[in-house]
Amino acid sequence: MILQNAQSKLLEVSEKINNKPCVFESNLKPFKSCTMQWTGRRESSNVEDRRGITGGGMAVGGGVIGVIFILAKFLLGGGDLNDLQQLAPPQQQELTTEQKAAQDTEAAFVKVVLADTEDVWTKLFSDMGRTYTDPTLVLFSGSTTSACGNASAATGPFYCPVDQDVYIDLSFAQQLKDQFGATGEFAMAYVVAHEVGHHVQDLLGTTKKMEQIQQQVGQTEYNKYSVALELQADFYAGIWAHYDQKMKNVIDPQDIQDALNAANAIGDDRLQQEYQGTVTPDSFTHGTSAQRMYWFKKGYDTGDMNQGNTFAAENL
Repeated sequence: MILQNAQSKLLEVSEKINNKPCVFESNLKPFKSCTMQWTGRRESSNVEDRRGITGGGMAVGGGVIGVIFILAKFLLGGGDLNDLQQLAPPQQQELTTEQKAAQDTEAAFVKVVLADTEDVWTKLFSDMGRTYTDPTLVLFSGSTTSACGNASAATGPFYCPVDQDVYIDLSFAQQLKDQFGATGEFAMAYVVAHEVGHHVQDLLGTTKKMEQIQQQVGQTEYNKYSVALELQADFYAGIWAHYDQKMKNVIDPQDIQDALNAANAIGDDRLQQEYQGTVTPDSFTHGTSAQRMYWFKKGYDTGDMNQGNTFAAENL
């Protein structure tokens, strides 16, 4: 009881200092980390909540993982990759009132993260003499529709450049923890920031260039460009974290470690090894775990947009 009271008192003092909950390693050792300070802060209004609304289909378009879930499972049985889009769509998962309420905290968190990306990128674009247009975050459960095609939770979060929306099924946050061991709130912040990074690429014209390249090269060659595109989105996620901390002082060092853990968990090499038992670099579309961590960390450490040209990097 004395130990519990002591820990409670230390936690109370720590929260007063940091204004964010902390986690203790054990006994009376100093707290290991504090989570991102987000409660009570501005939530973005650029959110469309479709949870519980009927939809259908599977996602097209890239993201943190993109089609990696379906692709990894598909590769186990072999077949023509062009048949992926012919897979039967999953049924909409209707949420009960209790399930929806349980996700509301996660929804509030990603709305705060989205608001922070709006603040950071609005300033950075202004510094570049450009105008930043906010994307819309679409929250859904199970499946929904997008301007890029139908969207499924099975494919993970993704960005659609046609409607300039970010699509996220909040069950992915639990998948990060349970399936990939990427714990900590900031793992999901990294996911949101990565998808917004694709929006930044769209506004800067990178996405349009990728569409042109896709028409000119074969699949194996295009995969290399796809990796560069995804790693640049990781870099932009790091850029966001750098300036979010600089502007608002709301990010803890452990938050960055949580983001790196998430990046490590969803590298192409790690996912292929887990689902296939082998690694085929020519089929990589998002980058290895090491690459994803490196480019996020580079963005966070430097805060320099000029250092994020992954397409020209000699060694990704």
